Amino acid sequence: MLMIFSDAKPKNAKSPVEVEITAEPVHHLVLQNDYVRVFQVEVPVNSATLMHRHRHDYIAVALGPAEISNEVEGKEPVKVTLKDGEVRATDGGFAHIARNLASTSFRNVTIELMQDEKAHQSPPPKWDEERGMHVLHGGTEDILLVKDGVRVVEVDLQIAGSMPKHHHPGPQLVVALTDLVLRSDAVGRAPSNLELKTGDVKWLDTGLTQTETNVGQNEAKMVILEFP
Repeated sequence: MLMIFSDAKPKNAKSPVEVEITAEPVHHLVLQNDYVRVFQVEVPVNSATLMHRHRHDYIAVALGPAEISNEVEGKEPVKVTLKDGEVRATDGGFAHIARNLASTSFRNVTIELMQDEKAHQSPPPKWDEERGMHVLHGGTEDILLVKDGVRVVEVDLQIAGSMPKHHHPGPQLVVALTDLVLRSDAVGRAPSNLELKTGDVKWLDTGLTQTETNVGQNEAKMVILEFP
């Protein structure tokens, strides 16, 4: 299908009414604290978001493949193709419409970084590693990027695969890319299971030393945002 976008506007045409992201109907707020504001987003087939403003830097995690038209206020539309699990970091300070061009719903998790202004004013702490792939026992850990001092990691664990004992100096946000069941063996705590459905998010405590194992019946994939 050929899609043509034009600058021409009918006489008396009005610009779309802009709303705050919290008032945009397909952005569903599911978690908020001093670090993040997290939205689960679903744009149906042949539909689009309202023109909404991103006031904070954010990280978006695609849930399934997608094809959208990104229509930033004052700019030409840009066609964007996303892979399942693809992660993109974007600076805030703009308004846009996301128009679904695919034959399936466009789903993602949008994570606003609420401490971005502080990070812009003074450089955030550096991580020892900001990119790199690690081979785990039955899986992989891929450090994708660092945004405003927040490190984004993709973890893929086969059945019974595990992450060796590691220490988290700060809190974490887990975004499930698949249904998953992880057993956490943390020092000083009884073992516990984390069960999430695809697209679910979970905020985890700070300062833990633990091992995590995939005890589910399927491969477990997730994106983890690590905070200093």
